Amino acid sequence: MKFIEALKLRSKLFFLFMLITMGLVIIGIMGYLNINSMKKNLDSLYFGSLVPVTELNEILQIYHGSIANTIYKARNTEISSSQTTSEIENALLKIEMQWRNYESHFKRDEELQYVQYTALEIKATNEYFKKILNGVLSGETIENISMENFEKRVEHIHSTVKKLINYEVEVAKYERKSFLSLYEKLIQNVGIILSIIILGVLIISYYVFKSIQNDHTKLEITTKKLRRANKKLENVSYTDVLTSLHNRRYFNFVYDRELKRAKRTKSYITFMMLDIDFFKQYNDTYGHIEGDFALKSVAKVLKDSLKRPSDYVFRLGGEEFGVLLIDTDESNSARLAREICDSIRLREIKHETSKVNEFLTISIGVVCCVADEALNEDILISRADEMLYKAKESGRDGYIITTNVSEATVLESSEQIGA
Repeated sequence: MKFIEALKLRSKLFFLFMLITMGLVIIGIMGYLNINSMKKNLDSLYFGSLVPVTELNEILQIYHGSIANTIYKARNTEISSSQTTSEIENALLKIEMQWRNYESHFKRDEELQYVQYTALEIKATNEYFKKILNGVLSGETIENISMENFEKRVEHIHSTVKKLINYEVEVAKYERKSFLSLYEKLIQNVGIILSIIILGVLIISYYVFKSIQNDHTKLEITTKKLRRANKKLENVSYTDVLTSLHNRRYFNFVYDRELKRAKRTKSYITFMMLDIDFFKQYNDTYGHIEGDFALKSVAKVLKDSLKRPSDYVFRLGGEEFGVLLIDTDESNSARLAREICDSIRLREIKHETSKVNEFLTISIGVVCCVADEALNEDILISRADEMLYKAKESGRDGYIITTNVSEATVLESSEQIGA
């Protein structure tokens, strides 16, 4: 069954269809052949036995009926001489015709001898009646016929034909018995062959279906692998390689989605923009490898501080990070910003060229508000950027938070909280 495994799914289905079709065709051909064989046997039984018996009985009926009755009527002067000769002539013609029909049927070798004997007896009997007919035609009266000889002749031909009839009946019984035996054998053979065909179709169908199932299983496994691969590719496309945080591309997708959701539910939305203080000087002093380590450290602090499913952390580019919080009010947003600043400083990553602290620090701009339909989608980002700028102007290593999301910058609504 290796060749089935080698076929493609469409080819396997086509092969199964052809297999079932061929099985049905074979069953149809077998049915036709066996029905045709049964028809031949029925024809043999009918035309070989039933019809001959009918013809022989017709001959007996003519002898006993037409000829005998005609003779008796003539003796009793119930019919005229011309009518007597006409009826006897017609009766003898019918007998000869029926006998010719009988002889035309198929005869077995073992019955030919008795058929020939019966033919001679019929011929002799007909000659006897023709003599009577000729006597009547020549003016003799029917009363001169010896009724004893007449009855013996009729009885003898009756006995002879009757034996032939009995033989035909016995042959018919034998043919019927043979036919029934053949019929049972045919039924048995057809049953066996059909069983073999059906079993073969079932076995091959099983292998085909099993192969299809294996293909389906392989397809499912391949689909799962493909989904995992796509998921990985999707994660790669949405993930920053260095820090394993979400990247700017994913930020654009999530920001738009969550802002629309917050507008629908009239809930709080907070956006933080974070920037490592004097990161260029850090890179110049310690090199890019240490710079990458610093970025990873900041990313770890952000992931450890923001663990809710509704907290999103992004690396927006370079040393700039973003945080999007859902359902977090102003006080909790300020607390989280302060904890992030403290956690970064407490990691004690050496930064000798910093003008703020001997360790690495971070500045954060925060905007928090209740979203509504009037909220401009770009205002959160611009406001957070303004607050980050103010946090840097205010000495860095801290955060500035505002709840004002109007188009103009309102300094009075801002608050600085130093570390």
